[in-house]
Amino acid sequence: MKAPAFWHLRLPKQPTVPDRSESLAMQVSQLCAQLAEGDAAALGRLFDLTAARLVRYAETISGRREDAEDALQAAMIKLAQHPERLAQTEQPWAYFVKMVRNETLKLAESRRGRLRVVELLRTWVSRPRFWSLPDDDWREQIQTAVKRLPSEQAEVVVLKIWEELTFAEIADILGESPNTTASRYRYALEKLSRTLQPLAEEVRHG
Repeated sequence: MKAPAFWHLRLPKQPTVPDRSESLAMQVSQLCAQLAEGDAAALGRLFDLTAARLVRYAETISGRREDAEDALQAAMIKLAQHPERLAQTEQPWAYFVKMVRNETLKLAESRRGRLRVVELLRTWVSRPRFWSLPDDDWREQIQTAVKRLPSEQAEVVVLKIWEELTFAEIADILGESPNTTASRYRYALEKLSRTLQPLAEEVRHG
């Protein structure tokens, strides 16, 4: 899902200092009420007030800055889609923190699933005679899943996992930026995770 318009705002390096006359929780409550009443600009002000704090918190859970920022973005998207959600709670600030925490945990579980799929691909595709086993159901599932990827994503998966190239090396080969190749790899693993997760679990527990 693409980020809403507010996401172009630069993430503050340090938490915004709340108005000393009001607590942070009170300011969040007021902004949530304004957002629920249709003040779209309140979403940007809420982001400015809380982003650095929430990313800092999410990073302590995930250990990854990128995942922490993604978790905040996911929570902000949900808030933009349902602006009344926080305004209807008794403690909007605590509820917002919980939203970010839940998104962080979901991302962490998703990442673990992708890692299991990567290990599955590395293990089975690197086996001798893998591609010459026409009756191997596992091989068929993996091969079919990779073939169903968009060609530009499948190419990055092959170069990254099986040819063991770095994103910088892949970018040089493809004439793309490292960020582009990394994004293609990530999208590909998300798709492969959905398709191959049952197989990865079977292999892990088999």
